[in-house]
Amino acid sequence: MAIVLFDGQCHFCDASVQFIIKRDPQAYFQFASLQSDVGKELLARYHVPPTDSIVLVENESYYVQSTAALKIARRLQGGWRFAYLFIVVPASIRNIAYNLIAKNRYKWFGKKELCELPSADVRQRFL
Repeated sequence: MAIVLFDGQCHFCDASVQFIIKRDPQAYFQFASLQSDVGKELLARYHVPPTDSIVLVENESYYVQSTAALKIARRLQGGWRFAYLFIVVPASIRNIAYNLIAKNRYKWFGKKELCELPSADVRQRFL
C-alpha cells in the first residue's frame, strides 16, 4: 500500500487522482489531500519540505514531483507502467516539465471550491 498526497483544491490534481483510481484495480493507492489533517500529519512524519507537489509515501519513504508521478505510473494497469522508464532521466531535467504544469495548474485547469463525494467503495481509499 502507498499513499498519494495531492492538492485538494486543484482540478488537474483531482483528475489525476481519478485517473489513478481507474487504473489501480488492486487499490494499491490510498489518497489524502495536502491540506487535510492526515496530509499535514504525513508531511510532518516524513519530514517532507514544504510543497504543493504530489507526494507519494511508499515503503516508509516519500517521493515528490516527477519521481512520485513515475513511481505511481509503474503501478498502474496498462501501458502507463512503461512511463517509469523515464526514471533514468535525471530528476532535475524531468522536473522542468513537471514544474511548468504545477506552476500553471490553477490558471490552466482552475481551482475547486467544493469536492465531489465519491462512491462508497472509492471513498474508502481516501484518508
